[in-house]
Amino acid sequence: MTSDLLAPLDLAFWHMESAEHPMHLGALGIFAAHSSAAGAHAADLLAARAAAVPGLRMRIRDVWQPLDLQQPLTALKRPFSVLRQPLAAALRQPLAFGGAAREADPDFDPVHHVRLHAPAADFQAEAGRLMERPLERERPPWEAHVLPGEDGTCFAVLFKFHHALADGLRALTLAAAVLDPMDLPTPRPRPAAPTRGLLPDVRTLPDRVRGALSDVGRALDIGACVARSSLDVRSTPALGCEPSGTRRTAGVIVDLDDVHRVRKSEGGTVNDVLIAVVAGALRRWLDARGDGSEGVAPRALIPVSKRRPRTAHPQGNRLSGYLIRLPVGDPDPLGRLHTVRTAMDRNKDAGPNRGAGAVALLADHVPALGHRLGGPLVGQAARLWFDILVTSVPLPGFGMKLGGHPLTAVFPLAPLAPGHSLAVAVSTYRGQVHYGLVADGEAVPDLDRLAAAVTEEVAALIDACDP
Repeated sequence: MTSDLLAPLDLAFWHMESAEHPMHLGALGIFAAHSSAAGAHAADLLAARAAAVPGLRMRIRDVWQPLDLQQPLTALKRPFSVLRQPLAAALRQPLAFGGAAREADPDFDPVHHVRLHAPAADFQAEAGRLMERPLERERPPWEAHVLPGEDGTCFAVLFKFHHALADGLRALTLAAAVLDPMDLPTPRPRPAAPTRGLLPDVRTLPDRVRGALSDVGRALDIGACVARSSLDVRSTPALGCEPSGTRRTAGVIVDLDDVHRVRKSEGGTVNDVLIAVVAGALRRWLDARGDGSEGVAPRALIPVSKRRPRTAHPQGNRLSGYLIRLPVGDPDPLGRLHTVRTAMDRNKDAGPNRGAGAVALLADHVPALGHRLGGPLVGQAARLWFDILVTSVPLPGFGMKLGGHPLTAVFPLAPLAPGHSLAVAVSTYRGQVHYGLVADGEAVPDLDRLAAAVTEEVAALIDACDP
């Protein structure tokens, strides 16, 4: 049976998980329906199609990850050859270094992964309850929960994928594989590599020397940035908590034309506006609950995908990130937007390989045993790194269907890091922006109020842009 070793960041997510903080991401899709039987039909389709998707058959299991030092030893000079051979032979024996790998589950049965529930009056309430349940680690770590609507006019599907199995892009690919077939656009050809100039190319340096220098410089830079990011600016206890293991979810839909209206008036990108909306919504929410927003500037982690085609681990997570201070304490909506835009421009100029947000890149340089032993500690350190996750999950621009029923809304749901009470994910689908909010159920019992504040902030930005 062939297997694929987990990439270092996947291994970190696998060992970071706890019962109170399951490391799965999700998406709640709402489908229009014409009968009360549509949900049951959708569940049958999902189970039948899942059996034919190889990526959904993959389980994760512990493996003996070999440590082979023979190649470095061959660099030794001839006088040491007598010692080199027996030592190299011993080191070639596999050692238990805490690795894990994906492999096809020979007992895969989609019935264990696709579940039809009783009709639900509130899809978000049911999604919160289901999101707090960890995935079964002995089986392929994904689930699809079908929630029929009480009135028969719609149904919902909650997809859950462990972060070690798939990042946002991979999860989208797996989910799309069990939806109705659709014509995908032809991918654009990759641009040719630039020609080499007359100056010496740094790539001519020995790979190990260049890589070591780069890694050391990156680690020092990231560490210094993380230290600086925790100084001098107030966060808020509302974004941190002791884990209760409970979850609430909420969804907000915003007209993409309204977002473009603000962007065209004030400059920047759509993403700048969407992040600024989060900052303004947090301000309104904190003031309404009596926590106060004056001087508050929580650290927001903005993940950046570094996935490239034809890599050694095409299914693995390849993430970096930007870390910015959300200007929650600024009372001016346009002032908040301009602050976010400036911070994002600064991060983009520096690139995703350096800065406090790039801590995830260091996972590549931690041995497998380090992830196994240190995973829980790394998870607990998340609150020292950032206060809130604000992530964007790309969706195709064309409509998707399941059993002929159109997908009308989709709310991405991000994992909640240990010590955090709130995470925000955003997707754009068919002219609308969908905010998916995930919170600790006990720490944020008023998540619906925060969702309403998102809508209020968009309206405030539009009013501020009007002449």
